[in-house]
Amino acid sequence: MIPNFDEIDELHRKYAPSQEAYELVYRHCMIVADMVREICRFRNRLYVQADVLGKDMILQYTTKVPDRLLDTDKAVVGALLHDIGTYSVIDDDGSDGKPVSFNRERYILHGLAGYDLLKAEGVDEEIAQFCRNHTGVGITKEMVERQHLPLPVADYVPRTTEQEIVMYADNFNSKSEPPRFVTAAKALKRCAKFGKDNEQRMRDLIGVYGEPKGLREMAEHYHMVLVDA
Repeated sequence: MIPNFDEIDELHRKYAPSQEAYELVYRHCMIVADMVREICRFRNRLYVQADVLGKDMILQYTTKVPDRLLDTDKAVVGALLHDIGTYSVIDDDGSDGKPVSFNRERYILHGLAGYDLLKAEGVDEEIAQFCRNHTGVGITKEMVERQHLPLPVADYVPRTTEQEIVMYADNFNSKSEPPRFVTAAKALKRCAKFGKDNEQRMRDLIGVYGEPKGLREMAEHYHMVLVDA
């Protein structure tokens, strides 16, 4: 089953422990979905225009020429659901007037929690994988073992380009207190904290997809700050 927009909203409301948590998490998911929609549309335009413009012209906009049309609708559905597992790692749900907060030690489990939740709800495997495989710039089996992460030893990395774009866009909006947008420079700096390989992976993604358009306008629309490096 691939849920429609009403069913996605119902899933968020079902698992959110409070109205405050629902608003924080679902707003973030909608923001990521907006960025994902724009990135997919731009990549699809490049794909369609590649034969006319030529590879050299396309490489002025990206370090990787698109090799197929992306399923924008599927990517948007994945974006709207990617963080549904964060409801299970909330410390304070905000119903007491305090900001919604998450358990730092357990937060890394939210992707797998969301995957399990969606599978239990009968959601399509590929859609559920948007939850499982979106954290940071991907978590490899080697990282789980080397860093002793509290996850079953496996790869938690995107399996499709659509999943990769959701993972990438997720880095540009934070649910932290206060919620904020970040530029590509700031996102790269954050990734660097987790090692050179992590930094290079983000650098490569920026080369392919570029900084999401309209970050400043989105920040103003949602009354959030835009943090640069």
